[in-house]
Amino acid sequence: MLWGVDRVDGKVSTGNSSSSLSCSGQQSVTMTVEKMDPVEVFAAGEKGRGLRVTKEMSAGDVVFAEASFAAVVFDSLSLQVCHSCFRRQANPHRCAQCKFAYYCDRTCQRAAWDEHKQECSAIKKIGKAPNENVRLVARILWRIQKDTGLVSDAQLTTLDLLEDHLSKMSPEDLKELKVDVQHFYNYWPKKSKPVGEDYVSHLFGVINCNGFTLSDQRGLQAVGVGLFPNLCLVNHDCWPNCTVILNPGNQTALDASFHSKRRIELRALGKISEGEELTVSYVDFLNVSKDRQRLLKQQYYFDCKCEHCTSGIKDDLMTAVRDTDGHKPSADVVKAVTDFSLQALVKIEEARTKGNFHEVVKICRESLEKQDPVFGGTNLHLLRVLSTASEVLSFLQQFTEAAGYAQRMVDGYTKLYHPNNAQLGMAIMRAGVTHWHAGLIEAAHGLICSAYAILIITHGAHHPITKDLEVKQLPLHHHPQWSH
Repeated sequence: MLWGVDRVDGKVSTGNSSSSLSCSGQQSVTMTVEKMDPVEVFAAGEKGRGLRVTKEMSAGDVVFAEASFAAVVFDSLSLQVCHSCFRRQANPHRCAQCKFAYYCDRTCQRAAWDEHKQECSAIKKIGKAPNENVRLVARILWRIQKDTGLVSDAQLTTLDLLEDHLSKMSPEDLKELKVDVQHFYNYWPKKSKPVGEDYVSHLFGVINCNGFTLSDQRGLQAVGVGLFPNLCLVNHDCWPNCTVILNPGNQTALDASFHSKRRIELRALGKISEGEELTVSYVDFLNVSKDRQRLLKQQYYFDCKCEHCTSGIKDDLMTAVRDTDGHKPSADVVKAVTDFSLQALVKIEEARTKGNFHEVVKICRESLEKQDPVFGGTNLHLLRVLSTASEVLSFLQQFTEAAGYAQRMVDGYTKLYHPNNAQLGMAIMRAGVTHWHAGLIEAAHGLICSAYAILIITHGAHHPITKDLEVKQLPLHHHPQWSH
């Protein structure tokens, strides 16, 4: 259901709606707003509608920014994350009325009141908050009833026109949806305007395939989900020309409406020619093409026909085996180690969930001992173990060993990812910090600089992650080795 480019725990990443989610429409509608964002809606063939640029864009350009139509914090993090700006807080301020919502301070609470007041009353009335899906649908409906579904001229589509894919859902998924619908009606206040079951079901379907995962201020964890109508018009490509990031808002923005509002930014990854379609990736590229296609079909109900899928580009690297002087391991050996790796990854996840990090490291070391003689440096099974090993060893402050694994991981990622991929930038940044803690200053400096070059494009100069990198570069430059 949920997606976001900011998460860096190696599991979830990009995607929003399906290539087939856009409704049919033959007429181009150019955005007419004060800022004149350079985009227009167009008929994108079998993909339905899409967005394209009306002028050339360069790497790092913000194609458009969009404040959320509605958004909620995940149930599991509702006590730790500000319900207004989605920043993580050590001691958040609790709403005295519903005792459910938490905020950074009074400023965030006041900024959120317009969105929270009806929710606050509803939670108080039933005595507890429903799940995040129900809360999001209710917030969407309160917003629709207040603003008639079209918030501003900048909104290129209405929620009514977004595809819900209810007809393609499995019986199990439909059963879950019906349970959510029932919970919604238990929550929806009697004094609020009545809403038909078909439309409520439509909205649950819409957020199922159009919800955008919101990250915390450092991009380290997915903390909530929001709906961004314009973003829903951007179609998928496994090798996209844009990326999406969450900007939690700042006081320096020229547009005052963005001072405290979270917003997404669609940013160009490279040159985009006038008239070219805008694309983002709904899934992590680090899956072989058939697995990406399966994920996209399962979650977004379309068959991906992008060039990287149809031609299987980089599949050979993702399944690479070690070639030693022209000798490769036998198919039986490769299968045995692959099966072992899949089982090991399950055990690693189980140990990690239990917080047994020393067990995680033990399994990772055993896995690498079996994988290294058989798999090439870009093999996905190997890279997943390297990623986990470097992260957990860093947490355990065993930085020298962690740095070695992190460097191998970065070497593999660099050969697979788009050069301006946000996840690549975040992975290089983490590797740089690990090298710094290990005392490998020269290598750390190179990695931090490489990460900054990517993240300045994917996140921009004012994002907290990029600002954090600037701070990290300072002690590196002041180290004796760099004083010249």
